[in-house]
Amino acid sequence: MPTYEYKCENCGFETEKLQKMSDAPLTLCEKCNRETLKRGFGGGIGLSFQGSGFYITDYGSTKSEPCPCGKKDTPCTDK
Repeated sequence: MPTYEYKCENCGFETEKLQKMSDAPLTLCEKCNRETLKRGFGGGIGLSFQGSGFYITDYGSTKSEPCPCGKKDTPCTDK
């Protein structure tokens, strides 16, 4: 859910509210109780990686065995 910024045109009160995109904008100011609250541009939710091991769980293990020939710059053909 995105976070929207609100500002009252009457008293200047500013707040942020977490709302669904389908929710109607708020209009009633919490401070002066007038219907002068206007929704501005919110920061949204952005990209959120939560939990442990995003890379590990999505792409699996990339463990590789060392090259028996000792070459590190090129792929081993001596296997």
